[in-house]
Amino acid sequence: MQSFFDPAILFFVFGILAGSLKSNLEIPAPISRFLSLYLLMALGLKGGFALAGSGLTTEVLISLGAALGMAILVPVLGYLTLRRFLNGFDAAAIAATYGSVSAVTFITAVQYLDNQGIGFGGHMAAAMALMESPAIVLAVVLANHARQKAPANPQDANRSVNPPLGRILHEALTDGAQLLLLGAMVIGVLTGDSGQAAMKPFSVDLFKGMLAFFLLDMGLLAARNMGQLRGQSGWLLVYAIAGPLVHAGIALGLGTLLGMSTGNVALLMVLAASASYIAVPAVIRHAIPEANPSLYFGMSLGLTFPFNILIGIPLYVHIAQLLQ
Repeated sequence: MQSFFDPAILFFVFGILAGSLKSNLEIPAPISRFLSLYLLMALGLKGGFALAGSGLTTEVLISLGAALGMAILVPVLGYLTLRRFLNGFDAAAIAATYGSVSAVTFITAVQYLDNQGIGFGGHMAAAMALMESPAIVLAVVLANHARQKAPANPQDANRSVNPPLGRILHEALTDGAQLLLLGAMVIGVLTGDSGQAAMKPFSVDLFKGMLAFFLLDMGLLAARNMGQLRGQSGWLLVYAIAGPLVHAGIALGLGTLLGMSTGNVALLMVLAASASYIAVPAVIRHAIPEANPSLYFGMSLGLTFPFNILIGIPLYVHIAQLLQ
């Protein structure tokens, strides 16, 4: 329960309440975009400074390998599960959404670990960036396969053309937020201790307040997207909670087997359990137009994201501590 009294989490809860009450409180889109870019830049710098101190160790390589493995395994398992009660396009889109990651969930988890005094590697920010794109590529391949198997329909000729995989890869790999994260990490590695001292007022002192402000906006947005879940299959609602828990459990087993530290295992669990609601939906909307956006967007932002912020993060960290 201690996590609920964190100011950032309370602002998230307040945002959900304000959104549920149909309040006109809102954060202007340009400010929201700035906050998200600030958080990614600060996170990248923190990771880069930590990597400058530790270097490219075996633990770093093991963590990155585990992250890449989860980035492939989660969307495959998701597709095989969802295909039992959804068409191929919706199953591929949701699998991509849950196979990718939520940067805000990760950032919140990093702050939670800091508050609890639990150490973790700065390279886990690189692991987050590494996990963002494989699910998108797999989803596009699966959707193309579904199109080839679907019966021809002249009315759907324009929507059924397979988008060039190269263009999809370019969109996935050159996303501005992801590039900013990686660029900030490289700058952190290059500048080391001197850069850390110079950027401390920006990347450390302001971080908590900026996160609280951004989570207020996310609470408002989550509340306004919960309505998209009305009338959906009960199995989808179950998957939105049970899926992340299963993915976190697999990450726990893998991280423990590989001998990763408690903090790194907890962050791997958070990454595996999170679902993208920004980068992936933006790409999938164009790459798989046959899929229903209210399903993959409503599930990830309306249910999975609030669950992870309020319950999932402290749960994953607690379990990682118990079993490490």
